[in-house]
Order: sequence, then C-alpha cells, then structure tokens
Amino acid sequence: MISLQRGANWVAQRAVTILLVAVFVFPFVVMLTTAFKPTDDIFSAPPELWPRTWTLEQFMLAVNQFPFFRYLANTLLISGLSVAGTLLASPLVAYSLAKLEWPGRNLLFVTILATMMLPPQVTLIPVYMLWNGLGATNSYLPLVVPAFLGTPFFIFMIRQFLLAVPDELIEAARIDGASELRIYWTIVLPIARPALITSAVFQFVWTWTDFLNPLIYLNDSDKYTLSIGLYSFFGQHGVQWGPLMAACVLFTLPAVVIYIAAQRYFVGGIAAGAVK
Repeated sequence: MISLQRGANWVAQRAVTILLVAVFVFPFVVMLTTAFKPTDDIFSAPPELWPRTWTLEQFMLAVNQFPFFRYLANTLLISGLSVAGTLLASPLVAYSLAKLEWPGRNLLFVTILATMMLPPQVTLIPVYMLWNGLGATNSYLPLVVPAFLGTPFFIFMIRQFLLAVPDELIEAARIDGASELRIYWTIVLPIARPALITSAVFQFVWTWTDFLNPLIYLNDSDKYTLSIGLYSFFGQHGVQWGPLMAACVLFTLPAVVIYIAAQRYFVGGIAAGAVK
C-alpha cells in the first residue's frame, strides 16, 4: 500500500512538472515555429502549430527590414564589455571581503548587501542625473561602466564561494613568498571558476536582454541594441508577425546557446554559492 502511494505521488509530481514545463515552453515553441512558416500559413484557420512548409523567408525579411547586424554588433559590444568589467571588478572585491583582513570589511559587506535591497527604480532618476551631468548620455558609458565598479549580487555570490577556499592554502602561498596579486591570479581565480562563469552568464543575459537602460540612455538609433531595435521594429511593422518572430528567435538564440554551453559550471556555481 505504501509503495503504491509512493508510486502515485511520483507520477503526480512528474505530471505537474511536465505541465509546468509545457506552459513555459509553449510560447517559445510558437515563436520558433512561426518564424519558419510562410506568411500565408501564419494566420491559417484553424491554427496550426507545426509549419506545413519550412522556410527562411521570415528571417530574410527580418534582417532586411531593420538594421539587425548593426544592432547585433552594438549589443555584443555592450554585453562583452559588461562581462569583462564584471570578471575584473567583482572577484577582486569578493576576494578582499572573503580572505583579507582590513578595518571596516564587515561594514562594507553589510553596505553592499543593503544596496541589493533597493529596487533599481529608486535610484533610476539620481543615476540618470549623474550621467547627464557628466555628459555621458547617448553613449555606452552608463551601460558599461557600472560593471567595472562591481555588482553587489556577483560580489556576494563569489564571496560566498571563496569562503570555502581553505585559508591554509593561501597562507602556504604567502609563506612561499607569493604576492597577494599572484595568489589571487594563480590560486583563487582557478578555484573560483564555476562562480566566475556563473557571474559571466548572468551578466551577459542581463545585458543582452536589458531594455530599460538602453531606452533611457540611448537617443541615436545607430547606437540601439537589439532589444530597442525589436521594439522599434514592432512599432513600424506590427502586423508582420513572421519577421517579428524571426527577429525574436535571432535575439534569443545567443543567450540560449551560452547558457547551454556553460550549464554545468552555471549550476555548480549557483549550488556552491548557495550552500556556503
């Protein structure tokens, strides 16, 4: 009787899981299949999920109807610089908070945690006024520079990961005459690779899909990112769902590929940071 009940619970759990996955995956499947449909089949009656004929017509229309490759280059530039800034600044701060003793360390860490509790909408206007006063609006500086100053979430996550690094390992390197920079570069960073890759994936996806900040700071259409470009594309070609879905597929693809490629490090970094 107990085994039967356990079996029923197992089936119920799997059924709920499959249902939830289907709910979240269905919009993506609709987007993907619509992008490969001929224009005449998109609004066929009755609606068909699977294309009768597979075609790249919508992708050609999407690329030709708005400057896709220019927006792609802009987005890659901003995302790449943001990832580089995150990997340069956040691990340094995290290492100092986890393994170095200095006055005010705990107070600074609490302050960093406190900044994570503030919604971005609270600081939106003051930060904009700061960049506007510096004459940096309509440039990529407000979108890139903050990553080089450290991100509280990544500092916290990497610090939690580094707390598990044995202090004896670092002390042994110091006794052997290694400088703090060498210890950080040759010992700490290789050990923290899962946390670093996790931070890089998060930062890339956040920057790649960011809509609000480019909308606020960029006025020149030549500097638009893909998210802003898709919005303007929808405004100009709102009835052309085929090209719009194709553009959305091209927009989504890099983030999906990067997540799949870094998945094992991504899951390991999240789990390690959460446990420690």
